[in-house]
Amino acid sequence: MQRTEILAVESQERKRYSRQIILPEMGISGQEKLKAARVLVIGAGGLGCPVLQYLTAAGVGTICVVDDDTVDVTNLHRQILYSADDIGKSKAETAVKKLSAMNPFINLIAIPVRLDELNASEIISNYDLVIDGSDNFATRYLANDVCVALNKPLVFGSILRFEGQVSVFNYKGGPTYRCLFPEAEEGDNCEVAGVIGILPGIIGTYMANETIKIICGFGEILSGKLLVLNALGNTNNVFNFSRSADFPIVQNDNVITPLKTISEIKIEEMFFEELENRLESKSEDLYLIDVRENYEFEEDFIGGENIPLAELPENIVNFPADKTIVFYCTTGKRSRIAATLLAKNSFEGRSFWVKKA
Repeated sequence: MQRTEILAVESQERKRYSRQIILPEMGISGQEKLKAARVLVIGAGGLGCPVLQYLTAAGVGTICVVDDDTVDVTNLHRQILYSADDIGKSKAETAVKKLSAMNPFINLIAIPVRLDELNASEIISNYDLVIDGSDNFATRYLANDVCVALNKPLVFGSILRFEGQVSVFNYKGGPTYRCLFPEAEEGDNCEVAGVIGILPGIIGTYMANETIKIICGFGEILSGKLLVLNALGNTNNVFNFSRSADFPIVQNDNVITPLKTISEIKIEEMFFEELENRLESKSEDLYLIDVRENYEFEEDFIGGENIPLAELPENIVNFPADKTIVFYCTTGKRSRIAATLLAKNSFEGRSFWVKKA
């Protein structure tokens, strides 16, 4: 990530950031890059809170947070920037007020609106890098498509129950969100399925780390890689994916309309009840693969073969092309990734992904 303007780090700032400046990878030049950087954070919720706190502490020069939501009592177990006194207040404005007290050397901006097709291009164009901490598919696809159109790197994170994901999209022409998830299909969210309070802290910290590496230009970036972390089983896996196509974007003034990707991937969703009916009727030849971890498979056995997601790539060559492949997991996240991986490996047959709930 290159900047034409580098801002000098003053003596007071040098002392504040001294413990990271002494890192050979960082140095004073890295700190100056952080100070010159302009970062947009979409969402000041569970993921946004730790991202904002760590980037503020690290000395990122300009941070803008866009969020139209207000603080609710149900947020407090995981959105650690807020307290009971903040209930009912704007998240964006409250976050900026508290972050300003943390570090007076940076510029913080609150935009208390919802990112939409009318304002996304105008807002995102003002920043070097975008961090997506949103909790809905519409915003994720919109942020991705605008970042592709404007050539902005996008740091992504998502959480549900005990599982989180992190990746970096559109980095130096690398894969985008649509390369990994071609079609938008609304699924469970934390309100419906729940989330352990510590998980957004873990995933948000990973997102902040990727942001700092991109800005300063060191380390291995999660571009073309999806990090999947399961806090319940203490598993941590990284899956590779590639850029599948350039996605057309229609841009008129400040309006960007996302278009569906042209993709050869043929995967379908099957609900658990339908899977049970098909297995019971034995009307078709299904090849069921449970992509959960071994301990999950043993605790909640529904049949089929157990191949954890991390071991899937090496086993694809053994899948029968004359059967319908059905991937299963609890939330649908891992099974959908599995079906996408299968399609991207030129598998000839038909495949489904299934979630239990």
